[in-house]
Amino acid sequence: MSCCSECAGACCKGICALLGLLFSAGVIVLIYWAIFQPHQIRATVDSAALSNLTVSNSSVVSYNLAVNLSFYNPSVRVNIYYDSLDAQLRFRDAVLSPAANTTTASPAEFYQRRKTGDVVRLGFDARGGVGVAGDVAAELEKEARGQGQGAAVGLELDVDVRVRYVFRIFKLRQKPRVQCSLSIPVKAEGSGTGAGVGGVLESGDRCRVKY
Repeated sequence: MSCCSECAGACCKGICALLGLLFSAGVIVLIYWAIFQPHQIRATVDSAALSNLTVSNSSVVSYNLAVNLSFYNPSVRVNIYYDSLDAQLRFRDAVLSPAANTTTASPAEFYQRRKTGDVVRLGFDARGGVGVAGDVAAELEKEARGQGQGAAVGLELDVDVRVRYVFRIFKLRQKPRVQCSLSIPVKAEGSGTGAGVGGVLESGDRCRVKY
């Protein structure tokens, strides 16, 4: 009987220790959530400048695009390290981004204090051309050569961000995706048959941030 009692006592202690460990883990998770979750970053398109957009007969798109994207940290306690930004440009779900070495972010990484904002300049240099499907090229050409002053090109900007939230000894890494819709008013930049179109967007539109 004493042996059985000792085994039962040992099992009880083991269960209690496990429950205590789970409770402690739950408290830590709750603390992390209370500190970090309510303070997600905010992103806004400040401006965008598109130039020399052309679509060739062989469905090759060339252009130059610069986007000023504002990141804001709304937290009153948490600072943020932006470790990397990887941007991609789309039209009708087709990727328009050029090769990685011609897509730039400045600054590429930075430290952001609480309740402050920083502007990142994203550059897409596709003057070498990006091949797309024929129907995508036709739709883009249609938008770029729209009627009169109402012509506008609709683009989707996705930015994958690696961040570290820092509060005293606590750190949390996350990979939010910033999704911005750009509707850039355009007009012809020249009178020749091969002239491209371009335009400037002064938006201030809020982007979606998904975690």
